[in-house]
Amino acid sequence: MTSSSAAAGTATPPTKFEIFRGLHHRDRPLVLPNAWDFASAALLADEGFPAIGTTSLGVAAAAGLTDGAGVTKAETSASARRLARLPIPVTVDIEGGFDERPGEVADFAGQLAAYGIAGVNLEDGRLGSSLAAPEHQAALIAAVKERAPELFVNARVDTFWLGLDHGSTHDRVRRYAAAGADGVFVPGLTDRARIERIVAASEVPVNVLHSTAGPGIATLTELGVRRISTGSLLYRAALSAALDVARAVRHDAPVPPGIVSYPEIQRLLPAHIGH
Repeated sequence: MTSSSAAAGTATPPTKFEIFRGLHHRDRPLVLPNAWDFASAALLADEGFPAIGTTSLGVAAAAGLTDGAGVTKAETSASARRLARLPIPVTVDIEGGFDERPGEVADFAGQLAAYGIAGVNLEDGRLGSSLAAPEHQAALIAAVKERAPELFVNARVDTFWLGLDHGSTHDRVRRYAAAGADGVFVPGLTDRARIERIVAASEVPVNVLHSTAGPGIATLTELGVRRISTGSLLYRAALSAALDVARAVRHDAPVPPGIVSYPEIQRLLPAHIGH
């Protein structure tokens, strides 16, 4: 064996943190589907998606709670612990951090990193359709990065999502990147020119939310977008499909074909993925 072969044979495999970070620096953007429970995430992983995100709406609604109200910390933690069993990187939506104190937000993020979660989505939108002060949000980001430097922090800027203070978007992007954010997410941004300006102004990878009203993947790739999330779309589509099947059964109509089978779901559960 040559020395180079020996070195290759003893190389340490990349961690989920490293894999996830690398997925933001490829020729094509990372298409990130958002799951709401273990089965939905495992099914997406089995389909070949290289990483999975969570949808805070799905996690909250599945527990009978309101999204964006800062009341799903326990549910988010429990979900993250289960999803960390998957063999691919997972990033978790933690709303605004479930606290306004930087130390508390950092502790929670550090707990997720200890589970094996590769990233978090931390938003500056607040309950009541308001925005956090950018300097305070930057402090939260800095605290998280100090506590868990390996964690990929995707700083969500909610100016377009909430329709508030569009003019502060660029400043927020710059502040959050300077505070240590590994990426920025501007949901609700669908205009090509605006996306192009955000990408040009950002020193870190830019994430957008998939929208039928916005550019397709080819155009987003040209614009330099590095990540495309589905948000709550898959969860809402699953609920819609469930209603369609229930109505079909009630009216003795044909059930749509292609439904995942019982054995297929069983195959995806922990005992069958080596955990």
